Amino acid sequence: MIDKIAWLYLRDGRILTARSRGKSVFYLPGGKREPGESDAETLAREIREELTVEIDPASIAPAGVFEAQADGHASGLVVRTTCYTAEFSGTLAAGSEIEELAWLDHEDRDRLSAVGKIIFDHLRETGLLR
Repeated sequence: MIDKIAWLYLRDGRILTARSRGKSVFYLPGGKREPGESDAETLAREIREELTVEIDPASIAPAGVFEAQADGHASGLVVRTTCYTAEFSGTLAAGSEIEELAWLDHEDRDRLSAVGKIIFDHLRETGLLR
């Protein structure tokens, strides 16, 4: 199992996504925890590295846990993505490992990883994503 933490940042019915250098699919910003990190610490570190902004730790709220086949891995390897919402300070910009940022809506779900598609479907069902 691959354990990931992701940030759900929605605006005007769209969600902020990122595409890493050399990859073709978009994903929700975030990543894997380092040894000893809490979810909040992982979220803050990953968002700082990927998007150059600071997450407000007091505003972090759980938004769901989603699982799917891990893209680019052997069949049966699952990625579990624990999602959070949070406020931030700073200006969003692509960090060192990010090639592109994009605001996507449900019509763009085919541009996502397998777990991203599940998250997009959930957000659409709850009325948060257009």
